[in-house]
Amino acid sequence: MRINQLDLRNYRNYVKLSLKFTHNINIFLGHNAQGKTNILEAIYYGAIGRSHRTNIDAELIRWQQPAGSINIRFTRLDIENNLNFKFTNNQNKEINYNSHRVKPRELMGALNVVLFSPEDLLLIKGAPVGRRRFLDMEISQANPSYYRKLLQYNRIVMQRNTLLKKIREKKAKADLLDSWDDQLAVLAAALVLKRLETVKKLAMLANLMHRRMTDNKENLFIGYQTSGIETDAQPNLAECYHRRLIDSRNIDILRGSTGIGPHRDDIVLTVNGVNLRTFGSQGQQRTGVLALKLAELEFIKSETGEYPVLLLDDVMSELDENRREQLLFFIKDRIQTFITATDGKFFPEWKPGKYYIVTAGNVKECLV
Repeated sequence: MRINQLDLRNYRNYVKLSLKFTHNINIFLGHNAQGKTNILEAIYYGAIGRSHRTNIDAELIRWQQPAGSINIRFTRLDIENNLNFKFTNNQNKEINYNSHRVKPRELMGALNVVLFSPEDLLLIKGAPVGRRRFLDMEISQANPSYYRKLLQYNRIVMQRNTLLKKIREKKAKADLLDSWDDQLAVLAAALVLKRLETVKKLAMLANLMHRRMTDNKENLFIGYQTSGIETDAQPNLAECYHRRLIDSRNIDILRGSTGIGPHRDDIVLTVNGVNLRTFGSQGQQRTGVLALKLAELEFIKSETGEYPVLLLDDVMSELDENRREQLLFFIKDRIQTFITATDGKFFPEWKPGKYYIVTAGNVKECLV
């Protein structure tokens, strides 16, 4: 998979931008607040249908302009495709995929990307919600049907939580939970089974990457941790969830929220048997995150038949020279990559890719 061309109109600080890319590594250099990340954000938007920096599309539009647009030409499995997004200040959005109007949820899996930003370095020591999001986005890009089930599950959890609060306030009866619990149990089982399958593959891939980066001195293990339920009886998992939802009703009503389900689960990472989040050094945690991201690339390739596009947003300065070298050697001539950085010193003398200088919304190809 590769992106051939990106066109922006009144997007962030760009009035009009048109760029054609190399299939290898594209490096954007410039001071902070010049527009480097905006380019990566636009590519991410094309894959996911939303920004990773804001939930409000109007914030993507250039100051005092009524509308903005993104157009991405890309090749997937040797077939040319086109994605076009138009959004306005009144939050209207139009998406066209190969000239057909589509909804945001129908985009998932069309253009696959993996984003690695400084915030991802908190993936291991941060809150469980970040690790769940990482896992869900990875599975969703490789399996769009999972994404649809995830959206449905999250919607039912919200509706059930609203009902729980009404029951607590004596405005509804508890037996109204029956229909929601029936649906929730089936969806919860489906999501968890897919997560377990994915974590098993991811653990193997991440350990291979981690051993390579630590000269075979450390073994990385990834496990899936469920909340309040055992996953051993997989064929009856939906029945188990249904039983636990009923058993925990009184507590859920008291709290006004659903305490059982995949929205409460977590991923646990250990190195040589030691919990990486609790006892790992900063260097070990960063190596673990990098191994996880590289494993994500390999997982998506194994599921879809080709590597996703890789977006590295200002992470080169966060990695030491050894990790930068290993990362660049891994992706060169293999994965189309877009990198932002403030200085060319973070890249080796063998010049791994095509360079651009970004200055106040202007982009020029250059030799470094």
